[in-house]
Amino acid sequence: MRHIDILLTGELAGGRDTFVHSDLRVVFHKWKAEAPLPLMEGQPWAFIDWVLPEMSGLELCRRFRCADGLGQNAHITMILEEDDPEAKRRALRAGADDYIIGPVDRPALLDRVLSVQLPDHEAPARTLKLGDLSLDLAALQARWRERALILMPNELRLLRYLMEQPGHVFSRQQLITALGKHDAPIDERTVDAWVSRLRRALRDVGAGSPLRTVRSLGYVLDRP
Repeated sequence: MRHIDILLTGELAGGRDTFVHSDLRVVFHKWKAEAPLPLMEGQPWAFIDWVLPEMSGLELCRRFRCADGLGQNAHITMILEEDDPEAKRRALRAGADDYIIGPVDRPALLDRVLSVQLPDHEAPARTLKLGDLSLDLAALQARWRERALILMPNELRLLRYLMEQPGHVFSRQQLITALGKHDAPIDERTVDAWVSRLRRALRDVGAGSPLRTVRSLGYVLDRP
């Protein structure tokens, strides 16, 4: 099944329930400028409002496009407040792929996404790399140099999320939310168990201790 993840900086008339049609699944994520990104399984799209409470939409677009990982490959659409030629030029210069005049409701947003010709099959999965640590997203296999890490699904998803945003400190609750565990009755201390098993797997293959605890804040995967 083809999968698209959509980041939204504003509210969406019609709701953010997952859209499924034939072999396509579209998942909507509410996104704040200073908040960590969620774990995204498919092709990332971002719809960024021109005016935001934290910073300008242009600045968020620039930061997202220049960030490591998903932002470089995302399809970014700027939501403009009016049909202003100068605003359109500034959005494209900031890194947006296109623009749309707001307000935008659910049908209009889906029409915009589906109007782009989608591939007949899933795009090849990426391989994440962080120094000698790699994660093949197609094979769901992590390796330190040539040695495979033995990981359960939760630890694999945790490693992927941390590798996509190295150097960022995440609280337990942020990790639960980002990994899609906010609907289940999971205690925050469950994250400690995931981290402990991931650390053990890293040590077993000689990777040392790149997953660090930041006291009173959470966890961070250090850059090499």
